[in-house]
Amino acid sequence: MSPVLLAFLGTMMTFLATTIGAAFVFFFKNGINAFYQRICLGFAAGVMIAASVWSLLIPAIEMAAEQGGIGWIPAAGGFVLGGAFLYLLDQVLPHLHMMSGLEEGPKTNFKKSTLLFLAITLHNIPEGLAVGLSFALAAREGSSLSLSAALILAIGIGLQNLPEGAAVSLPLREQGVSTKKAFAFGSLSGIVEPIAGVLGAALVGSIIGIMPWFLAFAAGAMIYVVVEELIPEAQLGDHSHSGTAGVMIGFLVMMILDVALG
Repeated sequence: MSPVLLAFLGTMMTFLATTIGAAFVFFFKNGINAFYQRICLGFAAGVMIAASVWSLLIPAIEMAAEQGGIGWIPAAGGFVLGGAFLYLLDQVLPHLHMMSGLEEGPKTNFKKSTLLFLAITLHNIPEGLAVGLSFALAAREGSSLSLSAALILAIGIGLQNLPEGAAVSLPLREQGVSTKKAFAFGSLSGIVEPIAGVLGAALVGSIIGIMPWFLAFAAGAMIYVVVEELIPEAQLGDHSHSGTAGVMIGFLVMMILDVALG
């Protein structure tokens, strides 16, 4: 199977998870308690931290070494570029922090629901890129990254996409948007994942030498999202221990999945 096609199939799994999360709007029409929102945000952060290390940075270092290079150079360089890329998007794309309600980016007349949709979409870019690249690499003959490892990464990202889909659809419903429309917007916030994954796999193409840079790039972008958005939002409120617990649980789940099964 071609790397691009496999990347598409892998990222469609994570997109489906976002859609399932958006479907929560049919069952929790009054929203989700802030306590559980902090747990979900923390869980997403923990998963992304562990995935960045075990599923992206370590394979990037190992692959660069196998190619005869110095492993840490593409890992460090790609990591910095990924963080810088998300920083630039943060500056040019208007968006809304989920729990604090703080608006960032250029001033705009967009509704808060639109800004929230853009924020989740922004988060999903590095996630889709990470999953797409992992599946594309697994499709290559003789690759050090197995298909099972790519599948585990998709499962981990999919798990943390569940609350992200809900984080779009539920607030929209609370603002008076119809249930079906809120679900549609929540689902569509994840469509950027297959787009980013397929583009990443297609750009890499047959130039296997730049794959370590791309993997580290995805890791840097994901860590930027974690530190800039998820962890601060998970720590809001008087009782932030739930957010901390969520981070640790998410990290533990992803680490076990990757190390034990990958």
